[in-house]
Amino acid sequence: MSGMHIEVSGLTKSFGDPPIPALLDVDLTAPPGSFTSVVGASGSGKSTLLRILGGLTEPTEGKVSIGGLSPDELRRRKAVGWMAQRTALLPWRSVIDNIALAQSINPQPGREMPEPLELLATVGLADVAGAYPGELSGGMQQRVALARTLAIGAPVWLMDEPFSSLDELTREALATDLLDTWASVQPTVVWVTHHIPEAVAMSDRIVLLTPRPGRVAGELEVDLPRPRDPTSVPFQELVREARSILALARRAEAVA
Repeated sequence: MSGMHIEVSGLTKSFGDPPIPALLDVDLTAPPGSFTSVVGASGSGKSTLLRILGGLTEPTEGKVSIGGLSPDELRRRKAVGWMAQRTALLPWRSVIDNIALAQSINPQPGREMPEPLELLATVGLADVAGAYPGELSGGMQQRVALARTLAIGAPVWLMDEPFSSLDELTREALATDLLDTWASVQPTVVWVTHHIPEAVAMSDRIVLLTPRPGRVAGELEVDLPRPRDPTSVPFQELVREARSILALARRAEAVA
C-alpha cells in the first residue's frame, strides 16, 4: 500500500432550492502518506467534504483529484477505506467473518490481501475472532472496524470522527493503535474531528473550517515528534493557535 496525493481546488457544495452552501471555495492538499485532520464546529461541512472525497456525493463546483483520479473512479476501484462513528458491523456475522466479507465484496485484482486473522492480530483481537460484535465493547468494535479498513489495502483512509463516542482512555489507546498502523503502511489519511487536541496529537497538518458555509479559516503544520506529549509547551501552543483561528472565524461570521 502507498498513499495517494489529494488535491482539492475551489470546492463548493450547496444543498436545497434555493441553494444553500455547506462548503464554499475550499482548497486542500494532502501529500501521499500524510495524516491531515479537518477541524470545525458542527455544521461546518466536515462530513460533507469527506463524502465528496469518497465519491459518495458530487461537488457543486470545484475539482477533486486523488492520485490523478476522480473520487468516483477511486471508489469504483475500491481504493478508499472508510471509518465512521458507527462501525456498521453485521451483528449476525462473527468478527472474522465481518473482515472476510469486506474482502469478498471489495476484490483487489492483482493485489494480495492479508488474511483476516492477521488483521485482527494487528489490532490486538485475534483471540475474539469467533465472537460476535454484540459481545464486544465499543472500543473493541472500533478495532474490528479498523481491521476491516485495513482489509482491502486501500491507499486512502477517510475517517469521520470514528472514536468520538468512546471514553477518553479508550479513545487515546485507539488513537495510538491507529497511528502505529498508519506509520507501518503509510496510506493518506483525512481525519474529521471537532476535538482540537486530538487533531494536534495525530496529524501532520490541520485544516480549520469556518462555521457554515465551511471555508478554510487557516492551516497548521504539526511538526512535532511522535508520540506527542499533550502537556508540552509546543503542543499547547498549537492547540491555542487552532482555537484562536476558529474563534476569529466565528467572530467574523457573526459580524458578516
